[in-house]
Amino acid sequence: MSNSLIRIAPGALTIGKPLPWDVFDSEGNILLRQGYVIQTNSQLEQLFERGRFKPRKIERPKEETFEDLRQRNPFAEYGDLLTTLEVTLNAITSEDPTAQKRLLGLCRMLDKTCQEAPDASLALVHLYSISPTIHEQILFYGILCHFIARQFGLEEKRATVLTAAALTANLALVPVADQLNASNTVLTDDQRAVIRKHPARSIQALTSAGISNKLLLRIIAQHHEQADGSGYPEGLSGSDILPEAEILALAERYVAMITKRAYRDRMNITEARKLIATLADGKFRPAIPRSLLQVLGDHPPGMLVRLVNNEVGVITRRAVRARGPFVQAIFGPRGNRYSGTFERDTSLLEYNIRAPEEPEIMPSMDFSMLWGFRS
Repeated sequence: MSNSLIRIAPGALTIGKPLPWDVFDSEGNILLRQGYVIQTNSQLEQLFERGRFKPRKIERPKEETFEDLRQRNPFAEYGDLLTTLEVTLNAITSEDPTAQKRLLGLCRMLDKTCQEAPDASLALVHLYSISPTIHEQILFYGILCHFIARQFGLEEKRATVLTAAALTANLALVPVADQLNASNTVLTDDQRAVIRKHPARSIQALTSAGISNKLLLRIIAQHHEQADGSGYPEGLSGSDILPEAEILALAERYVAMITKRAYRDRMNITEARKLIATLADGKFRPAIPRSLLQVLGDHPPGMLVRLVNNEVGVITRRAVRARGPFVQAIFGPRGNRYSGTFERDTSLLEYNIRAPEEPEIMPSMDFSMLWGFRS
């Protein structure tokens, strides 16, 4: 196995952010599980000295096949999804003839992951929201659009086109997004122009790559319009805007709220939910913000909470009927780290949720184990 390991590139890991994949030493022994959080610069240095990681190869058995049909663990798939997204966007920008098939395969891969493991898929958005890369942000838009569309009642075929739009609408921003997010100064006129033109430039790249689905291109063209007429580029209003475009806009808005940027702190999820509730008043069709709030619930998967018994845990499953949401407790009442985890039904009085927990640095967790994916 050791000869198939790839050394970790500088910049691939961040202090305070969970590891996106398992990390191995040069012999192929596991050093750290996905979800481990690097706390210090010296830990980071040691990892670059000793650590390698082994991304699963994305198999391409036949030229026309860009997906596979395995049961999906969203945490194990996370690295694959990001790699496939990057390869797909590169194929579009380079006008590769396989671009359309790659995009369709990626959409099916993401939709299948969300359908098979909805709570874990939603958890990705919240667990990795600290300082996401542009590819992570785009993946989060796709995940959220999948769930909002179905809650809203969008027809399945249109929902799939919306997933494709979520994954490609920001194509033109990819080269500059990480730089924009890292900037703590006011945007320049040039940067504003790049942002305003990105829907048209993304559409141009798609059509040049032979991707010409009319609904897809209209969603992208309209995803910065607003129901009150204050959006761009056309200043459309009301029912002139596709519901799909509003769903994508809302997914982008929510991700922006809960992610940290150089120029502002992230909002906690409770504050973000309150703000989404106000968007039903003129900025969006009221049913669309309501759909997102129903998808998230009061405490979405991946959120850390403190219980009335003073345990701290992570929401792993949303409420079902009168039970839940369900928490895996990871810290005991005195702050001691549990060696295992204990599921708590927060509808029971002794395990009610007291408050969201907003640590400066996320605690390390083995995500696959917490969500029950590893035997």
